[in-house]
Amino acid sequence: MTHLSRRAALAGLAAGTGALATTGCALGTASSAPSPSASRSPAPGANLTPGAMRLFPDEGFEFAGLLALGAAGMRASEVGDVLTAVNKINADGLSEQSYSDTFHALGDRLTAPGDHPGDETRGFRSLRAAQYYAQALFYVLGTRSPGDEKDYYLAGRRAWDDFARLGSPPAVTAQVPYGKTPLPVWFFRPDEQAKPRPTVILTNGSDGQNVDMWTYGVCAALDRGWNALVYDGPGQGQLLFVDEVPVTTRWEGVVTPLVDWLRGRADVDGARISLTGLSMGGNLVARAAAFEHRIAAVACQPGCVQPWLAFPPEIRGLVTADKARTNRIWQAAVPELDPQQAFSVRKRFEIFTREALLQARAGKVPTDLWSAAQVAIGLDITQVIPKIKAPVLVLDYEGEQFYPGQPRQMYDLLNTRRDYFRFTAATGAQLHCSPMAPQQHCDKVFDWLESVLR
Repeated sequence: MTHLSRRAALAGLAAGTGALATTGCALGTASSAPSPSASRSPAPGANLTPGAMRLFPDEGFEFAGLLALGAAGMRASEVGDVLTAVNKINADGLSEQSYSDTFHALGDRLTAPGDHPGDETRGFRSLRAAQYYAQALFYVLGTRSPGDEKDYYLAGRRAWDDFARLGSPPAVTAQVPYGKTPLPVWFFRPDEQAKPRPTVILTNGSDGQNVDMWTYGVCAALDRGWNALVYDGPGQGQLLFVDEVPVTTRWEGVVTPLVDWLRGRADVDGARISLTGLSMGGNLVARAAAFEHRIAAVACQPGCVQPWLAFPPEIRGLVTADKARTNRIWQAAVPELDPQQAFSVRKRFEIFTREALLQARAGKVPTDLWSAAQVAIGLDITQVIPKIKAPVLVLDYEGEQFYPGQPRQMYDLLNTRRDYFRFTAATGAQLHCSPMAPQQHCDKVFDWLESVLR
């Protein structure tokens, strides 16, 4: 669509941002809380939410809650903590404010000085705290204090660092050179022997935190005697919330220095370095593997070809080749957004430009839609997927909310060894990234990696 009138924009934008609230482009899902008198149409896959685990009436909050609850299988949350928080949030009135406040308080409780437990207990308390701070961080832009976003990130980062430090053995931390802003890395090993081992590089989505990489990879890797590397890239973690570096469309430039660093270690088998990408990370790692051919295997979780298509057509339709015209129509439409819709837009676009990030923290909807959209559009990897040489596992999910149809599209474009697997509701592994079944998820990924690297 190349032309959209102001009238059409205003007519469709509210519906579009409502869709954006439950069809975000990353692991966590932006959401808007329904008003008592409002009715919301269900998001794709909404009927597949496990009925016994229905937490919230809103699909976005429901997905976030399911992620927190499912992480208990990897000791990255506590079922009692999460369900108690859910009850409190619902009692207080579901909103970004109540959700963020409640989970932040849970993190504070676990990190408060008090008794003096052993390192094992302290470590896993810190891991759970990192989970709860991450839940609070996702919604802080919709609260009365959006400018606290960096502080919320740092609270979770301190908890994550404590967990990594208290491990047995402790994670190796380093700063890997990358442009003007080095990449923080956490290298987990099953033990301290200098024995070359297969190693997996775990790549997050656009708004996941390091704790998600524990749930979706580190724990499983260590159980199998593998090394696991966790890192923050542009638009993620420290680089986004502290250094204010937006996402890049050239992820090979991120992965190559990580591979260089790993191959310099005596405890890494340089011929068996694999790469996984969760949520939008499935797009980033496919792009990287098309150009970094030292990667031995790639798992896209799910296959994601065009992240821009996760945005509602009402927003995509505003973007034309004319920057000034696009932004003029956009800015005329923005006043029509209600507070929850405005939050969804701020959250979804903060990773794409520094200006959008700073405006989001100031409680403002980004004024330059066009520039942010160009980055999102630039993540299209349709043309580069056929260049991948490493074997690729493409995951899909029944009820996939964000990238429906894209995993199969990626699979069809591949010219290398390729495998496709779809998680289903029959085993409780439905919905984007199987939020209630990370153990099943990791079993499939690491069984496949071991078969390829054997």
